[in-house]
Amino acid sequence: MAEMSQRTKDTVQRWLNDPYVDEETKQELRTFENDPQELEERFYRDLEFGTGGLRGIIGPGSNRINKYTVGRATQGLARYILEVHGAAEGKPSVVIAHDSRHFSPEFSLEAALVLAGNGIIAKLYPSLRSTPQLSYSVRHLGATGGIVITASHNPPEYNGYKVYNSEGGQLVPHEAEVVISHIQEVDSFAAVKKMTQEQAEAEGLLVWLGDEEDQAFIDTVADISVNRDAISSTLGQDIKIVYTPLHGAGNMPVRKVLEHIGFKNVFVVPEQEQPDADFSTVKSPNPEEREAFTMAMKLGEEVGADILIGTDPDADRMGAVVKNSQGEYVVLTGNQSGAIMIHYLLSQLKEAGKLPDNAAVVKTIVTSEMGATIAQFYGATVLNTLTGFKYIGEKMTQFQKTGQHTFLFGYEESYGYLAGTYARDKDAVLASMLICEAAAYYKGQGKTLYNVLEELYDQFGYFLENLESRTLKGKDGIAQIQGIMSDWRSAPPEQVGGVAIETVLDYAQGLNGLPKENVLKYMLADGSWFCLRPSGTEPKIKVYFAVRGQSLEDAQQKMQSLSGQVMARVDA
Repeated sequence: MAEMSQRTKDTVQRWLNDPYVDEETKQELRTFENDPQELEERFYRDLEFGTGGLRGIIGPGSNRINKYTVGRATQGLARYILEVHGAAEGKPSVVIAHDSRHFSPEFSLEAALVLAGNGIIAKLYPSLRSTPQLSYSVRHLGATGGIVITASHNPPEYNGYKVYNSEGGQLVPHEAEVVISHIQEVDSFAAVKKMTQEQAEAEGLLVWLGDEEDQAFIDTVADISVNRDAISSTLGQDIKIVYTPLHGAGNMPVRKVLEHIGFKNVFVVPEQEQPDADFSTVKSPNPEEREAFTMAMKLGEEVGADILIGTDPDADRMGAVVKNSQGEYVVLTGNQSGAIMIHYLLSQLKEAGKLPDNAAVVKTIVTSEMGATIAQFYGATVLNTLTGFKYIGEKMTQFQKTGQHTFLFGYEESYGYLAGTYARDKDAVLASMLICEAAAYYKGQGKTLYNVLEELYDQFGYFLENLESRTLKGKDGIAQIQGIMSDWRSAPPEQVGGVAIETVLDYAQGLNGLPKENVLKYMLADGSWFCLRPSGTEPKIKVYFAVRGQSLEDAQQKMQSLSGQVMARVDA
């Protein structure tokens, strides 16, 4: 064990000596006694809150997600809730949901029983539900907060723990910092208060949610439809949709909302319909990747589908696939789908005379300007936030309080979308409905969504985006990512591909009233930009690129030059 840090040695020993740690966990740890590197990875730090709360590999260890790290985090959250809301009338309450991952039901119940042990009512969904439904339920039930157990589209060995405030949004930094401080105060598992399930149910501190809440969510999402009558009468019968839930929580709500507004021909990929914690039919349950749609494309060809849609395990991200002018399936990028939905939503509202004068669209700093350009064309104000839908949700709440803007649409390039104000997180159920509705509407005009995208390029310019990621795992990987950011921060280039860099935006300085975040964005003289950002949920550094060309070929050449030179330095 000589290669381990002293902190790791001490922490491992505490776990082995702790009477609150079960013997099975201790036995598993003992199997690593001759593997100091493995123990170092598991214990060199406590699992940290990032962009999406806790997220980590499942297994024993302070740097892993398990019932002990979940219990400790929940005890810290309980202290925060009691500190902030304890004086309010009645007992505080927290809604809890989970997806289809390994140990998600167990972690959900663990969190519920710790909350109950602290006198907080846990309102728990008994089986998998989507993250957006959790956000909605917090608001709908007037809860104090929410927890969802999910690792989104991470590989199957991961799980996570996301915390929501009373507005139904993920915790923003000033809230998360206080919760983190309370978690750090929980210095032993003995300090975690926990009630038995029987006692919690008997005392009304564990309440089970179900069909009534499910139906309320479906009805609310369906109300966002802007052409519901047309879908129900004709358009919903003419279009064929193939859907894959990728073994996750979207299966029931997506199908129900599509049926609810009148779509008659929805074909679900049978091999990917049921929950599967190993996501055994895909390399990654990520609708951003073409490979995730392999089975959907096969079914799409068989049934003559107009559009394919897929949702990730917790159903907050939606990807869409359409046929191009050559009849080949292409996966729309998050930016392209967002632009199409903005155009469809705002044009329909404008045509119906329902577009508010103070309409607002909110996007992140790494999202394409194409959607912003379209929104501005229709007279909407566009605002930018840091990466993470919690910041979009925060803007929505500000609008609600001030009345300055009416929120219409928010989105991220990473396939997250929301229309309407019923939730404060991205919703793949809503996005599935809206993009299928757009596909049906334009099919009624003799167009595919690919035709619509081409028209938007012709009208607003050829926007092209790219994302390069580098996965750097473990303790050494964190150091490498920090080194890359330090290198670009201390020695920014003056030009890339012969184009001068006009502005360097270092968001670690807290620009434009935004919270400080370790992100660098470089604005070039020709309107192109690129952005370096360490992921908050995965061991990755992400590099975003955006160009605008006079033609597709022009945009592709600009992108090749820009991304090639930047990544050569990142990889050096």
